[in-house]
Formats: sequence, C-alpha cells, structure tokens
Amino acid sequence: MAPNHPTPPDRVGHPRRAWLVVGLLALLMFANFAAKIGVGLAGTPIKRDLGIDDARFGVLQSSFFWLFAVGSVLGGWLGGRVRARWLLAAIAVLWALSLSPMTGQIGFTGAVACRVLLGFAEGPTVAIALQVTHSWFPAHRRALPTSLVLLGAGVGPLVAAPALTAVIKNQSWHAAFGVLTVFGAAVALLWLLLGTEGPEDADSAPPQLAALPDDLPLRRVLGTRTVIGATALLFVAYADTAAKLSWLPLYLEKGLGYDTSTAGVLVALPFLGASLAIVAVGVASRALTRRGYGSRVTRGLVPGAVVLTGALLSLVYPLLGRGPLFVALVTLSTCCVGGGYAVVFAGLSDLVPSRHRTAAFGVVVAAYSVGAVIAPALVGALVAAAHPALDGYRTAFLLIGAALVAGSAAGLLLIDPERDAARLAAPVTAPQKETV
Repeated sequence: MAPNHPTPPDRVGHPRRAWLVVGLLALLMFANFAAKIGVGLAGTPIKRDLGIDDARFGVLQSSFFWLFAVGSVLGGWLGGRVRARWLLAAIAVLWALSLSPMTGQIGFTGAVACRVLLGFAEGPTVAIALQVTHSWFPAHRRALPTSLVLLGAGVGPLVAAPALTAVIKNQSWHAAFGVLTVFGAAVALLWLLLGTEGPEDADSAPPQLAALPDDLPLRRVLGTRTVIGATALLFVAYADTAAKLSWLPLYLEKGLGYDTSTAGVLVALPFLGASLAIVAVGVASRALTRRGYGSRVTRGLVPGAVVLTGALLSLVYPLLGRGPLFVALVTLSTCCVGGGYAVVFAGLSDLVPSRHRTAAFGVVVAAYSVGAVIAPALVGALVAAAHPALDGYRTAFLLIGAALVAGSAAGLLLIDPERDAARLAAPVTAPQKETV
C-alpha cells in the first residue's frame, strides 16, 4: 500500500549554527567512545602491570557501567534545569579528571574507581546530546543529524584504536591515557565556547502523530510499547557494542593469535563499518519519510530489520577461525547493530514531548546500559573458565548474538510512535458522550 502521510516543509531555522552544533556534539561523542575503548586496547599490559586475570579484567571493564545508569538519570533530571552548554562542558571536564590518574602508576582498586567515575560522567552524554540536536531540527529532519551525532561514537573507536595502539606500543598505556585526558579537556573547552541549545520554535512533532498534551505524565510515555521495544533493542545492541569495545582486541590477540599491531587495525574495521551504517540508515530513514512513509516503517521496521541482520551474522562469526571471512562477518555484524541506534532515538524523540525528552532519554539510556554492565563481565567469566580461551570467546559472543535476535524482534514488533501517540492523546481528544 502506498504511503499517504504528507511531507512537511523541508526547512531548518539557523541552518549554519544548527550544523555547527551537530559537528560539536559529534566531537563530544567521539571523545566519549574513544575514552571507553582505552582499557580494551591496553588490555595485555594492564593485566600484566596490575597482576589480574581475565575474570578481574572483565570486572574492570564492566565497572565503567556500574554508575552509568545513575549518571544517565541524574543527567536527564539536570537537563531540564541546567543549560546544556554548561552541563555538557562539565561532563567532559569530569571525563578528563577521571582519566588522569591512569596516566601514572595505579592499582586495580584505583583503576576500577577511575572507570566507575568515567562511566558516571559519560552516562548522560547521549541523552543530553540528542536533546540538544533535536532542539535545532523539526521532527521530520531529525534522523540524519541524529545519525551524524552518533557517528562520532563510531568514529571514536575507529580513530582511537590504531592511534592509541601505536602510543601503547611505542610509549606506554599510561601515555595513551594522557592523550585521552588532554583531548577530553580540549573538547570541553571547544563546546563551552561554541555550543548551545537550539531555538524553541525549531522543535515540533511529526504531522502524522497525534498532538500530546503538555501535562502528559512521563510515566505514561515510558510505559508505551514504542519505548519498551526501543529500550529492548538498544539494550542488546549496546551490550554487543560494550562487549566488542572491551574484549574484541583481546579476542583477536589471545583468542585468534593476531599480533598487537594487526589487532589494533582490525578492531578499527567494525567501527568504520558502523560509522558508515549509522549515516546510511539515517539517510534511508529520511528518504522514506520524504516519500511519505510513517514512523512505524522509518523508526521501527527499518532499525529493527537492520539490527536483526546483524544479530544473525553474530550467530556465525564466532564459529569461524581467523581469516578474511571472520573479519568480514564481525565487521558487517557491527555495521548492522550500530546502524540501528540513531533512528531508534529519532523515533523516541517523535513520541516524547520536548519538555520530557531529556529525562526520558536519560531513563532509556540508564535501562539499556545494564546490558553493558552484564556483557563485558559475562565475556570475562566465560573466557576465564574456558580452556582454550577461544572457546570462552566463542560461547560469549554466540550468547550475545542470541540476545540480539530477541531484542531486534522486540523492536520490530513494538516500535510504532504513531500508534502510541494516538493512544496517549485519546483520553484528551476523544469527544465526550452526552448524558441524558
């Protein structure tokens, strides 16, 4: 059946400033994800210097997410009370402060404390960055800028993996964290000088969605099938991303026998693919919107199908040994899983009223970040218990692949902003029956 939704006017107020802010937010996301991958890239020397095994290294990696959810919820609450210009700058400064102790001698407990603080600081970044992005663009224009902001998340590991690997190999892992510290501080300063929220009149709901009342309780929005389906999809996708950020370098080195330099290059390939996929899916969603397709297709079926494709590939590559086919499939899997992120957030933005958006994003990020607590620890426990270690990696990533199938299916079945907006608006807009 042909789509019948009208295409809104294709205009953005203050376009130059809007795209400058998108670039700055992408840079913030770049710094965010570059900082996350540091411990994974330096896994071998960190384990040696700290005297820890695979299980404790898994604890170190998962500790990043222990207070991530707390930071997400707190940041969502502050997002409605503190200007994003100041809030995001403060968050980036806190990243730098949490990274700085890793530049010198540190023990296991201190390293865990640094990771916990970094995770707490990075928790609200996505929610606030996307709220600022959406404040500059009307609803039908959000998919592409959202994709470009989240592109920074893919480019972060892509650039950081070979660059930091070179620093680790030629200097030390402490020097790599020095680079991350200085870069985080520089990004904070740049955002403080140039970043800001968009004009209020840029924010609008899609014309095909029912108008929601301003006093709609946040709990009703969070209870919709769209939010539940989106959270389930993001939960498994983020678990997969966290596992790869934390363990893919060691999977390649200790499991498959690649040398450190080769592993550093190969780790970059999946995140290069994910970066391209994020933009490609955003462009596809935008193109479908312009052709009149509704949000059930553009925000639900498109990302759900893309992530499901990645899930199916994730059930194959762990069974392979080293070689081009393994590299190709793990890259394509990461492309597909990463490609669905941005459009899902655009769908949430369509449904959630602007005054609740930062808080709602914070809650969703907090919920799906639990997957990132579980996945790295699960990989560490399975690798530590396996002989050889490759069996543990295979089991762990096959389990994550199965979870991806379930989460993407939930997204396909549940995400429908138009349906849920109509249900939320029905008690307010439905005509009252006359009583006799």
